[in-house]
Amino acid sequence: MKIDKFEKRVLIITLSVIGLFIFSLLYAKNKYQTDLPECLPYNKVYTEPKINKLDSTTYQVFSVASMWQFEPGEIYVPVGSEVDFYLTSKDVVHGFNIAQKNVNMMAVYGSINKTTVKFDKPGVYDIVCHEYCGVGHQNMRAQVIVNYPTAK
Repeated sequence: MKIDKFEKRVLIITLSVIGLFIFSLLYAKNKYQTDLPECLPYNKVYTEPKINKLDSTTYQVFSVASMWQFEPGEIYVPVGSEVDFYLTSKDVVHGFNIAQKNVNMMAVYGSINKTTVKFDKPGVYDIVCHEYCGVGHQNMRAQVIVNYPTAK
């Protein structure tokens, strides 16, 4: 059985494109180090918004989304901090997006999502709701303010 030269070219091009696609996926996975948020068992402790300082560079933020705000609205941490975000909702489904840090979580009533973010550079990192949650959705914002060298 002999393969036509045009069929052979098509097979080579197809396998090359598939190889390039798989390489791109693996490269992006390693370069951007995307983490999936954890889903924790529900506990009422997580429903109170607060910021816990565990040590000089480790913080826990218990963020609660509700129409149309994130609590706490401003989070102050020093440069080099590692922040564990625990997220829940008081009402409907909300989004939690920190674009500069590639964080994308959902705030769902009755569940807790958790992710860890390291803030290496000073600046203001905007948190926005990316899941339509009602008429005030466009105003649902918060900020992580990374100061140098100390935070409030």
